[in-house]
Amino acid sequence: MKFRLLFITLFICSVAMAQNTSTASVTIQDKDSISGVIPVISTEAKDTIVSDGEHLENVVVKSVKSREKESVLLLDQQQAVEIKQSIGAQELSRKGVSDVATAVTKTTGITKQEGSGNIFVRGLGDRYNSTTMNGLPIPSNDPEKKNLNLEIFSTDILEYVGIDKVYNSRLYGDFAGGNVDIVSKDYKGNGFMKLEVGSKINTNAMNEDDFSLQKRPSSSGFTNISIPSNGLTQYNFNTLQLDTKDPIGTSLGISGGESFQVGSEGKLSLFATAAFGNEYTSKSDGTAKSNVNGSGVANKNFEKYTSFNYNTNSTAMANVGYKIKANKINFNSVFINTSSQSKEEFTGYIADIADDGNGLIRRSTYEKNSLWVNQLLGDHKLNDRSKLNWGISYNTIKGDLPDRTQNTFRKETNGYILSSISAPNNHRYFQSLKENEIAANTSFDYKFNKKDEGEFQGKITFGYSGKIKARDFEATQFNFKSSFGYTNTVVDPDNLDLFYNQENFSNGYFTIATFRGNSQVTNALDPQTFNGDQTIHAAFVTTEYKSDKLTTILGLRGESIYQKVKWNTQLDPAGGEDELKKFAFLPSLIMKYELTEKQNLRFGFSKTYTLPQFKERALFVYEEVLQVKVGNPYLYESDNYNLDIKWEMFPKSEELISLTAFGKYIQNPMNEVTISSSSNDVSFINTGDFGYVAGAEIEYRKILFQSDEAKAKKLSTGINASYLYSDQSLDAEKVKEETDYQVAFTNEKSRFTGASDLLLNADLTFFNEWNNKQSNLTTTLAYSYFSDRVNAIGTDGKGNLVDKAFGSLDFITKSKLTKNLGLGLVVKNILDPVIERVQENSSGDVNVLSYKKGLTLSLNINYQF
Repeated sequence: MKFRLLFITLFICSVAMAQNTSTASVTIQDKDSISGVIPVISTEAKDTIVSDGEHLENVVVKSVKSREKESVLLLDQQQAVEIKQSIGAQELSRKGVSDVATAVTKTTGITKQEGSGNIFVRGLGDRYNSTTMNGLPIPSNDPEKKNLNLEIFSTDILEYVGIDKVYNSRLYGDFAGGNVDIVSKDYKGNGFMKLEVGSKINTNAMNEDDFSLQKRPSSSGFTNISIPSNGLTQYNFNTLQLDTKDPIGTSLGISGGESFQVGSEGKLSLFATAAFGNEYTSKSDGTAKSNVNGSGVANKNFEKYTSFNYNTNSTAMANVGYKIKANKINFNSVFINTSSQSKEEFTGYIADIADDGNGLIRRSTYEKNSLWVNQLLGDHKLNDRSKLNWGISYNTIKGDLPDRTQNTFRKETNGYILSSISAPNNHRYFQSLKENEIAANTSFDYKFNKKDEGEFQGKITFGYSGKIKARDFEATQFNFKSSFGYTNTVVDPDNLDLFYNQENFSNGYFTIATFRGNSQVTNALDPQTFNGDQTIHAAFVTTEYKSDKLTTILGLRGESIYQKVKWNTQLDPAGGEDELKKFAFLPSLIMKYELTEKQNLRFGFSKTYTLPQFKERALFVYEEVLQVKVGNPYLYESDNYNLDIKWEMFPKSEELISLTAFGKYIQNPMNEVTISSSSNDVSFINTGDFGYVAGAEIEYRKILFQSDEAKAKKLSTGINASYLYSDQSLDAEKVKEETDYQVAFTNEKSRFTGASDLLLNADLTFFNEWNNKQSNLTTTLAYSYFSDRVNAIGTDGKGNLVDKAFGSLDFITKSKLTKNLGLGLVVKNILDPVIERVQENSSGDVNVLSYKKGLTLSLNINYQF
């Protein structure tokens, strides 16, 4: 197919007001920290007089350092006592990163699960990590997940992303892998407005002769589809017809900011951004297998697997900041609407349906998520000794999976026939999740033991944090089964409306029923539901003390945790509920020793816990094409012990060398495993008494060449790598004693799911500046790699499911052509490796999933005025 590329270009020009001022640069001591952070402050001087270098008069602070810059974040990392990593907007732009999920994978020891926004920190997956925005929690859009899909967060709204892989008492105790904190833009400076447009293509999608998706959802991603109120007595469902698309993605964004003086001492800062983007992707050369036994025989063996996808992201953010003297208040409001439309087709052998290999399963899914985050933050320096910080948030999320359709066919000589062996073979599924969350943080710092030089050696902090969340989830599935006498009716898979319609339903060609029954059952239309409530209240105290070169933070945190889940499902029509109560006492210790001015040695130790998720503890069934998941009311929390030792050196600005060793001991770890049942269901189980993770990380950043001439040039490189060893015990007897399920583990031990032995990120960047620094070009090659990792633990003689290793290479070039005009080109997945998942049976590996993603090319143009 001939490649087509459409780039939409739009420019809007305006007159910007600028004010000529004389400037001076000074370095001051940040008195809010006893650890010696030295931010660089730019100043505006009015009638400044310099006499023999003795003094500057009438110096007015204009703006503080920007944490979007790599050099500033490295300075923060060097000076901070806590062990942390950050990646700013400048580095993300250089590496062509457009979402937070990809952003965090550019840091050491973090990888992303293929095909999702789920991240793994030091080999530990979703349940062991947490996500915050400006230090306050944000809800999840997935009923099975603890964390929000980070792919929905565009990097346009953030200043930097902070990653805490070492626990401190300010964080919620539900922590083992790491906490990702999205820090939103806090605008400072002169007014600006920026417009950006772009286009994106995927080579797989462009090569498809007929890129088609189900009709009905609009291209905007805001379509709402409701459940038919009389879906058992009338056929009034949406069309099943397909619509051919032109798979060229586009994007459009606008942002702007301004600062105003309010009175003689106040300053008001405003920032807003709005953006819309869409993209088409496709998986090609795919194969898939399901329910493969220990001998390698599959219940479903699909020799052809394809997936067409269309995704949208609409983001709007407003930030208002007001500062007067030593007081600052910020209000942030972020609205994100995402949608995902997909069509998956599986062609091949289906046991008892298409034993000749002529089976076809088609699943079309439309998913829509709407997140609204509202935060009010306060920072008050009361005097030289004390400081008050606080924040409150109200977040809502609505995650819908409206009208997912699945149809199963058998191809015969005269055409395709709908399978009617099992009612769920042909169904329409509606799912809705609503979650509201209120959260609050507050802390009070008091410094003590003032030295003659004016610095304080000690600081004590008292704080509170709490959150209250309520989740409502419901799902209804309509099963369509051909009636006796019509089971061999030939249908057109691309126009099923010819069979599924009101006339045929009235004539009895097929029946409609939910999991609760048909129209003869009183509550047949009642959805399956679960409701979850969680309340956490925590108090903490930390003591920070610096003695010569050693700084120590001792923290104590106590958390009162309450979690309640209620359900009413096909497995438990009468309904049920369970509660989880826990008081967690969480000590932590962090130490930093300054070996030299440029070298630090750090140590961290803590105790934390891991909670199960609502849906994991509800008796709820969720069916996918290749597996079925069911909840476990007996699932309970894990306790974690964490240890870190780190050495780091900062040779020059923007340069870093660091080595880290870490270990984690986890009591009663939780895993997804296949339970012993006729349907091979997957459930969530405390699979053993203990597990542990140990590893080492290395990071190296170096400027290879730098020129300070008028046409400045710089060549820099960065590499980070992580080696990991994990092990956990598997105890079938423990599972039998603690739950209603039985599990026959194939092995007595296993690695943690999601844990790769080796993770690697590397990049090489060339920067060239000319035209009196009005124009520049940045070109980056970025490579990432992860080794084999366990996807699911083997049972009943079957080996572990393992995602095979692969590497990804990206090319990014961005140019500022003039003072106002910019251009960017990104080519991702240049190597286009085969993505594989295998089942490691004793008789040999069996490939259960394989496909290629193709290359993604994007071009954008921006104009700032």
